[in-house]
Amino acid sequence: MGYMLIIHEVKDYDQWKVVFDNASQIRKDAGEISYQVLRYDKDANKIVHFSKWKGHKEAREFFESPRLVQIRKDAGVKSPEFIYLDEIENGVL
Repeated sequence: MGYMLIIHEVKDYDQWKVVFDNASQIRKDAGEISYQVLRYDKDANKIVHFSKWKGHKEAREFFESPRLVQIRKDAGVKSPEFIYLDEIENGVL
């Protein structure tokens, strides 16, 4: 199991969201299990995509693929930052 944190700025959130939603099946097929989309409170076009994946291998193959480079370009994504994470602990308070 692996986690992905992606921080990126988009030209237009609504345009990005359409492309993001349309890619849901290819993300699932590639190994994404669940996700959260968040945005900065003072910048609606600064997006955080946090997701759980089958593993880092699957996530890297997906996010670093030429197909995804094009999808990001079509979605108006500017300079994404990809952070691959391993869970140490979780809890509910």
